Amino acid sequence: MNYLKLLGTCLSFCFCCASVSAQQKTALLNEPDHNRPRLFTNLPSRITVSAPELDKLLTDTTQEMGRDVNVKFSDTKLSAFSGKIVSAVTKYENTIHSVVIRSSNYPGATLSLSSSVQPDGTIEYSGRIISFTHGDCFELKKINNEYIFVKKDFYEVVNE
Repeated sequence: MNYLKLLGTCLSFCFCCASVSAQQKTALLNEPDHNRPRLFTNLPSRITVSAPELDKLLTDTTQEMGRDVNVKFSDTKLSAFSGKIVSAVTKYENTIHSVVIRSSNYPGATLSLSSSVQPDGTIEYSGRIISFTHGDCFELKKINNEYIFVKKDFYEVVNE
């Protein structure tokens, strides 16, 4: 009879060991939400902006926190991107300029814009108009010597 109790105890122990797992399946921290609302539905997929407009925005010596600014697009039918300066930085002996503008006409969106002086003396611009609560954004690209904000899906630009 003692053998049966010992055998039953061993079988119960083996069953418990087989059914219990020490590791759990982990989910992604933030799974992509492809059903986010779109913020820029009324804007075209490409918006041209002139280099002098970008340069004016970045090199303006009166850049103060909270100052209202307007970024005018080349297409006069589009309203300007309006907002307040959140951050403005110049580094490395004026070779890099950066400005962040919180939008007042697109709630939750920010325009991040930077310029850098290349070794040959030319200026290159990079930037984004993005809202982390919406599903679309714009990325600044240089295409045929023109700077164009190209509309993209949020998850094409940001990986969570």
